[in-house]
Amino acid sequence: MISWLAENIGTIVAALAVIAVVCIAVAVIMKDKKKGKSSCGNHCAHCAMAGQCHKTK
Repeated sequence: MISWLAENIGTIVAALAVIAVVCIAVAVIMKDKKKGKSSCGNHCAHCAMAGQCHKTK
């Protein structure tokens, strides 16, 4: 088991780094969504869903 870990430590570290980045990205997206921020940039005239995703005030 120890020899397998030693042989694959680079792959394990890289996989953990990718998992950490994905988790951070998901957390930031969820946090922004709770704050009401949109990732689309609000340029609805250039969007196929023009006017459908934002509530009118």
